[in-house]
Amino acid sequence: MAKDHIEDHDRGLAFDLETISRKMLERRRALALLGGAGMGALLVGCGGGGDSDSSSATTASTASTTTSTTTTTTTDTSTSTGTTTTTTSNSCVDYPTETNGPYPADGTNTSSGSTSNVLTASGVVRSDIRSSFISSTTTASGVQMTLTITLNNSTGCTPLAGYAIYIWHCNANGQYSLYDLPTESYLRGVQVTDSNGQVTFTTIVPGCYAGRFPHIHFEVFTSQSAATSGTGRTATLISQFAVPKETCATVYAAGGYGNSTTNLSNSSITSDNVFGDNTTAQIAAMTLTMSGSVSAGYTASVTVGV
Repeated sequence: MAKDHIEDHDRGLAFDLETISRKMLERRRALALLGGAGMGALLVGCGGGGDSDSSSATTASTASTTTSTTTTTTTDTSTSTGTTTTTTSNSCVDYPTETNGPYPADGTNTSSGSTSNVLTASGVVRSDIRSSFISSTTTASGVQMTLTITLNNSTGCTPLAGYAIYIWHCNANGQYSLYDLPTESYLRGVQVTDSNGQVTFTTIVPGCYAGRFPHIHFEVFTSQSAATSGTGRTATLISQFAVPKETCATVYAAGGYGNSTTNLSNSSITSDNVFGDNTTAQIAAMTLTMSGSVSAGYTASVTVGV
């Protein structure tokens, strides 16, 4: 005979208590499992969010740093460019020492003229050097040129005041006073630099003689007394200026300059035995900046670094 079926509720109190206890334990385990899974999901969610925030923060920080660096670089570049421009605009090129040539009349050689040292002659300190002033009053012919020379300290690019500058050059026919023309003393003179380190001479555009590019000689002394003392060579700098070829060609073509046109066509500044061995920067610094016309005359300027 089949066994009679006994319902759970007929099993008694002990069975009921055991069943309740077991179900409560299973419920706790289920809740524990669910709780662990939820916490894990929560931790994963927080961890992912944290990494994302950290990454964003790092990216933002990197972007900020990059921007800052770019700005700094731009500023530095601008400063560098500014510095370079300022240095380039200042004429601080050291002038090379050049020969004073065979016709200086500065007491270092002799000549057949009335003096071999024009620097000791009365009247040599003058602005307009077109006329003779020793034993003649002849005025040199030629196209007028007003020349302003600025003397700078080549280290600090600051003007040198109170210095004396002696200049001399040939006439329109390529001749020198006191040598080729013993009785003449024109196209020679001394000026003292002002507070801007400047002197101005009124003269003529020099001619061009065979074997040389058109030029003007000059000597720099620390003072007028040093220049005119007559105690021998005390010049701080002895050098030369080059006259622009294009200007010379225009002036010579107008007439009155002898063989200068032919001589000029056979010369160049780079092959000249004085200018040719200098640097490009030195040649540029030694070349006069000129403007004007044959009829109105020319103005010229140049800066000397010592």
